[in-house]
Amino acid sequence: MKYLDEYRDARLARALLAELAKRVTRPWVLMEICGGQTHTLMRYGIDELLPSQIELVHGPGCPVCVTALETIDKAIHIASLPDVTLVSYGDMLRVPGSHSDLFRVKAAGGDLRIAYSPMEALKVARANPQRRVVFLGIGFETTAPPNAMVVWQAAREGLGNFSMLASHFLVPPAIRLLLKSPTNRVQGFIAPGHVCTIMGYRQYDELCREYHVPIVVGGFEPVDLLEAISMLVAQLEEGRAEAENQYVRSVGYEGNRPAQELMERVFEVGDRKWRGIGMIPQSGLRLREEFAPYDAEKVFGVEDATAEEPAECLSAQVLQGLKKPVDCPAFAVRCTPETPLGAPMVSAEGACAAYYQYRRPRELSAISSQLPAKTPSAP
Repeated sequence: MKYLDEYRDARLARALLAELAKRVTRPWVLMEICGGQTHTLMRYGIDELLPSQIELVHGPGCPVCVTALETIDKAIHIASLPDVTLVSYGDMLRVPGSHSDLFRVKAAGGDLRIAYSPMEALKVARANPQRRVVFLGIGFETTAPPNAMVVWQAAREGLGNFSMLASHFLVPPAIRLLLKSPTNRVQGFIAPGHVCTIMGYRQYDELCREYHVPIVVGGFEPVDLLEAISMLVAQLEEGRAEAENQYVRSVGYEGNRPAQELMERVFEVGDRKWRGIGMIPQSGLRLREEFAPYDAEKVFGVEDATAEEPAECLSAQVLQGLKKPVDCPAFAVRCTPETPLGAPMVSAEGACAAYYQYRRPRELSAISSQLPAKTPSAP
């Protein structure tokens, strides 16, 4: 298949690995931002094939993982109301809130619908005018345009029984936070290809100049990632710090301007709390005041909810590249996809889920398979 098979070509991968082995002369720590990239790296064992001088750590690029605990609690509260239908992507149902999750709300009789597009939520609202339909809209810049479109369309139709619980994140402020941290070890970043398809990579120029760090936009197949790593190492070895694009078949420098304009029309930039990391200034998107009737936080009066993360979960350190999932004592023992302590073990893009699937130590795999499943408590 064009644009897929050639990026899984073992011959090309071996050539890139050989080139890297010749090029690298010192230790470098690189971070891939996107959880989809993390899963490719783990699935194909790329981190184990790289020269020993290159260490890969994993960033906060999984939208399910960084959705604040308060947002999950708000969604659980709203979904538990008798006249509400909550529409959500499927991987949000198992994300743990403070005391429950959306799956348990559904099991207890809540009206939850799984969708593959935000437009499906509009169809539900149109077909059920007697119910209040709420779409749980999460994601990075990638999903912001379609989520903006669904709110814009609801306002255009005057669909009074529809609202969205919005939780959107922006990647550059998170990279800036990591680079400003006194504990930062990362010397180069693989930027997320899907996000850059929308936003382009112009926004990374300033970060490269300010922090003298190279950033390369990468795709999601093995050859994509090996080429992005090679481009980063070339910059580091040469003392350069520039924004470059490996994912040229999808990403342009300016990005998708019509999609950006739609986002700007419906959303405005504001502070956003990232799960496990905390508040990052100007790192999120919120609905503009003119769309307040479609803002579920305002409609249901849950704007000021707060929550505390479980102390045992080390996902914050994993999301900042300070630890690997296998460094967590609870990994694959008390924290599994069936009994998660944090979102990175649940999400299809979570680093902990990737390690559980592809890098679980044999002894932990045997132990966890013998553990009895916990009985879900009532929500």
